[in-house]
Parts: sequence; structure tokens; C-alpha cells
Amino acid sequence: MVPIDLHRNMGAFMSESDKLITTLDDAPLSLFHLKAVLTAGAGFFTDAYDLFIIGAALVLLKGEWHLSKEMIGLIGSTSLIAAFLGAFIFGRISDAIGRKKVYVLVASIIAVGALLCAFSPNILWLMVFRFIMGLGIGGDYPVSAVLTSEYSNTKDRGKLIGLVFSMQALGLITGPIVAMTLLASGIHQEWAWRIMLGLGALPAGFVVYARSRMPESPRYQVLMQDKSSDADLPYDTNAPVQEQRPVPLLKRRIYFTPRIVLTLIGTAGTWFLFDYAYYGNTISTPLIMKMIAPHASPVTAEAWSLIIFVIAALPGYILAFSTIDKIGHKKLQWIGFLCMGLAFLVMGIFPALTTMVIPFLILYGISYFFAEFGPNTTTFIMPAELFPVSMRTTGHGVSAGFAKLGAFIGASTFPILSGTYGLSGALVVSAVVSFLGLLLTMVLPEPSGRSIDQISEHEAMPSVRRSMNPERMS
Repeated sequence: MVPIDLHRNMGAFMSESDKLITTLDDAPLSLFHLKAVLTAGAGFFTDAYDLFIIGAALVLLKGEWHLSKEMIGLIGSTSLIAAFLGAFIFGRISDAIGRKKVYVLVASIIAVGALLCAFSPNILWLMVFRFIMGLGIGGDYPVSAVLTSEYSNTKDRGKLIGLVFSMQALGLITGPIVAMTLLASGIHQEWAWRIMLGLGALPAGFVVYARSRMPESPRYQVLMQDKSSDADLPYDTNAPVQEQRPVPLLKRRIYFTPRIVLTLIGTAGTWFLFDYAYYGNTISTPLIMKMIAPHASPVTAEAWSLIIFVIAALPGYILAFSTIDKIGHKKLQWIGFLCMGLAFLVMGIFPALTTMVIPFLILYGISYFFAEFGPNTTTFIMPAELFPVSMRTTGHGVSAGFAKLGAFIGASTFPILSGTYGLSGALVVSAVVSFLGLLLTMVLPEPSGRSIDQISEHEAMPSVRRSMNPERMS
């Protein structure tokens, strides 16, 4: 039983808390929402450019530094394994010290890492600098998604977080444009790849400034107020009543509830599987273009990549954020997994398609459309909705971390698989992984149309729900 005076204080506090949460959930779209989306989205533009531009750079580095397929895969995936660590580390820190501080810090790390990559004297230092940059990119995933979700209203939450993530499309498109421009200009190849990598520091610098002017998450501020510590944390029921204190911030029992664990398995597992297929193909796209058309010039290969991104990927992003709140976040995810898996399967079981440029590009484009109009968007959104505020960036960070582990495995093994079993064999593996993602999606609840705070209460264990609703306590 909670002492009476504490009980009354908690009830008074929750009344104010409920008012704030209701205001946030019911607020109409405003210029602040647009500013929040653009600030977070600029970071994702930078993330996408920096992650995927390495594919174009590797085409040049392969000849200049005489790289093996294994080394190409390792360089392409170095920033991804760093992102795996960064998502874990900065996701947890963001729950502990605040969203805004980490928001600015990770953008600063990305800017420094990208600039250093441009001055890499050899392959070892390039890998080190890509690793540093990857730490920042990994940290950007949970804090950007969660801050946007905590700023958002209920009706448009999927749209707003989806808009942030759709900025990745601009990064995907900008990369090939930059590469084509540099290659067509006749600039020396060594300068070309250095400029490609170093340009990622420019938008990152802008992001640092813009984020420093954004406010802290109001939902997180409610959690961290003095009174909220008692309202949000479960009590140590092993202590005598008069000595009961909330469990310390970094040791909340909520991590061990069956529902939370199952949700984490679902969000982390589906994102892991998706990123294996997506990053394995996307980072290797310039190399894939060379496989289906060995005599095509680097400029031609980049042009095909750009066409796929513009015609297939970009419309997928747009349709996803504009319809996700109507279709349902979970439903859109399994639809995307199903369709992209079928596209990979057709390309894989008919090897002749991998030697026919136009049919291959059509099917490859379909896989990209349903990746964006599906799990590439939803696996980013759902972890920002399904966890309580006290562990929201932690849950998203763990999910994003496992995703980048999948991306690392995909990016590093795709060149090996395609070299050993052919492009068709590597695509069959991507198809199987996509169907597994479809099955794992089914363990997740549907968050569309529900307040993230209502979802949090539903997902929490009974003792946490009692503490969040003092009138039900005895």
C-alpha cells in the first residue's frame, strides 16, 4: 500500500499529466510539427546519403586499392556494425539523460565522421572513420523516431514519423546524382570518391544547428519531473511499506514483462530481417548493375540506380506516409514483406532474368517500391510507438541496433553469396528472409489510431499500470 500523502500527490500530478498528454494527442497539425519533421528528416537525409554513397565509392576504390570481394563487403558494412552499437548505446543514454542532448550529439558525430572519411589515407583508416560515423547514424535512429512520436498527435503520428523516414529517399537519390556528376565531370577518381564521402558532412552540420534549437520532448519532461518519478516507476515491493522507493531509472522491471519482451522480439526481429535484405541489395546495387550489364560504364550503372530510386523507391515512401494511418501500421508492414519477397523470389528462381536488363530492373524496382511502401517505413515507426516513455528510445535503440546487425550481415555477405551462388541465389535468400519477416510481424499489436501513452499502459505490467493510475491503487 502506498502512503496516503504520496497517493494524493500522485493523483494530483496525473491529473496535470493527463491534460498534457491529451493536448498532445488531440493537437491539430501545426508549423511546429513541420519544423520537427524537417529537423529530424534532415538527419535521415544525411544518414541515407552517408550509408549508401559508399556503394558508388567502392566501385572506384575497388580498382584503386585492388580490393577483394570480401574486403568490399567489409568496407560497405563497417558503418552498419557501428550503427548496431550506436543504436544500443545512444538509445539507452537518451532515456537516461534526455532526448535533446543525444539528438545534437549524434548529428555532431556524423558530421565529424563523414569529413574524416574524405581524408582517409588508406583502407584501414577509411574503415575507422566509417565506424565513427556509423556510431552517430545508429544513435540517430532511436532519438529521431521517438522525439517525432512524442511530439505527434494520435491521428497523424504514422504520417509524421513516416515523413521523417521518407527523407531517406532524398538521400538515396542524391547519392547517385552526386556520383554521376563527379564521374561525368572527368575529375580524377581518387578525388571523386573523397568528395562523395566528404559531402555528407555539410547537411550534418546544418542538422547540428537546427537540433540545438528544438525543445525537449514534453512527454519525457513529464516523466522526469520530480513528482513523475513516483508515478512512472514500479515500487520495490520487497521493502517495508514505509521504506518503499521507486526502482532506479536504469533498473526498471518493465523490461522483463512478457508483453514487452515479445514486442521487442517482434520489432527487433522484423527490422533485422528487413535490413538484411534491403541493405544487402541497396549497398550492392552498383555492383548488381555491373553483374547484369558487365560492359556498362560506371555512369550508366549509377543512372540505372537513380532510375530505380526515383521511379520505384520515392513513390513507395510517399504512398507509405500518406496512407499508413488509414491502412494500419502493422498491416502495411506485412503487405510490404509479402510483395517484396515475391519479387525477390521471381528474380531468384528464374536466373535468366538476371541477364536481362529491362525485366530485371522492373522486378528490382517492384521490390524497392514495396520495401518503402512497407517494412522500410514501418519497422522504423512501430518501435517508437509500442514501448513506454521510460524505455522508448531504449526499445527503439535495441530494435534499430539489431536491424543494423542484419544490415551488416546482408551488406557483407551479399557480394560473397552472389559470387558463390550467382545473383539469383543471393536473391532467393533475400526472398526467404522477407517471408520470415512477414511471419514475425504477426506477433506485434496494431498501434494505428491509439495514443502512444495508452499503448504504453497496455504493454506495461500490472504494477506499472497501478502506479500510472493511482485511483486504482489500494
